[in-house]
Amino acid sequence: MSLEIGIVGLPNVGKSTLFSALTKRQVDINNYPFCTISPNTGFVNVLDERLDKLWTLHPQSNKINSVAKFVDIAGLVKNAHQGEGLGNQFLSQIRGVNVIVEVVRAFADPNIIHTEKRIDPLADIEIVRSELILSDLELLLKRKERIAKEKRSPGKEGEEAEIEGEIIETFLEKLNREEWLWPTPKFPGAKEQKAKEICKNFSLLTAKPIIYAVNIEDTRDTKDLLAKFTQKGIREEEIVFLDVKLEKELSEMSEEEKKEMGLKGNLENLVRRSYDLLGTLTFFTSGEKETRAWTTRKGALAPEAAGVIHSDFEKKFICASVINWQKLLGAKSWKDAKQSGLVRTEGKEYEMREGDVVEFLVGK
Repeated sequence: MSLEIGIVGLPNVGKSTLFSALTKRQVDINNYPFCTISPNTGFVNVLDERLDKLWTLHPQSNKINSVAKFVDIAGLVKNAHQGEGLGNQFLSQIRGVNVIVEVVRAFADPNIIHTEKRIDPLADIEIVRSELILSDLELLLKRKERIAKEKRSPGKEGEEAEIEGEIIETFLEKLNREEWLWPTPKFPGAKEQKAKEICKNFSLLTAKPIIYAVNIEDTRDTKDLLAKFTQKGIREEEIVFLDVKLEKELSEMSEEEKKEMGLKGNLENLVRRSYDLLGTLTFFTSGEKETRAWTTRKGALAPEAAGVIHSDFEKKFICASVINWQKLLGAKSWKDAKQSGLVRTEGKEYEMREGDVVEFLVGK
């Protein structure tokens, strides 16, 4: 399961600087709106201490981290849903990502232009939030018009259009109340699956989890800001405080230099938070050739997890040998863990757990 994260926000809030810090890619970072027009993309290894420790069992093997893709999308402005600032183009770029990271400016610098000529993080959030909601409203209203014709069709087609129409009405009601569609609203029976399909098929912006990367000066006390955010209904787990300029400088230092200076960034927390909000878990494979981290959704059964490794593995799944990563480390080797009865054999109904180390047995 790949993770694609879209970095959004108003112009000149630190999006491209954050992207550069995450991916260690040099991109155009200038003090004027829309210096990024085409999105920058880059891949980041998801650091995982568990993978590092498992690798010590087979230090000759290739260590392969999970990978997250980051997309740096140009700054949004008021009325982006109506095309302001090339808004429609930028909004379409957000539709392809799994998670939205909104960079929110909470630092004061007279040398860096703010398009609204003020520093107000919550007001910035409202602008971006409104544009994403209005964009989804426009899309769903167009779909509602088409469904009105499909409802008149005989048989199954008309019935399915009726169900879709009811779900879209619920979505429109929530959006008109300025409510987010993530997590997907609950529906009875088969309607729930249909609602998820609509969110996926239309790539609804408001059906994606969002994290607020609050760009602060490193010395600022964040307690007052956190209180303001939570009072507005933003959950603490959706907020990550970063000094983006410092993160960029840290990304250019060696680990030894950072240790000597006693500096530690918060980028790893941003990536991990994205995985948590998306509802994923990490499992591992460990052997002489490869020690690797894999990602699947929480609640996935063993065959689905096997399919992450190779699509044929899901179809030809027979069983899985499973052990928790800490128990494997304690046993020192897979062979010793098996002899001690720590490795379990699980079938098709096994629900994967965070930190499982797995060997899949598949048919030919």
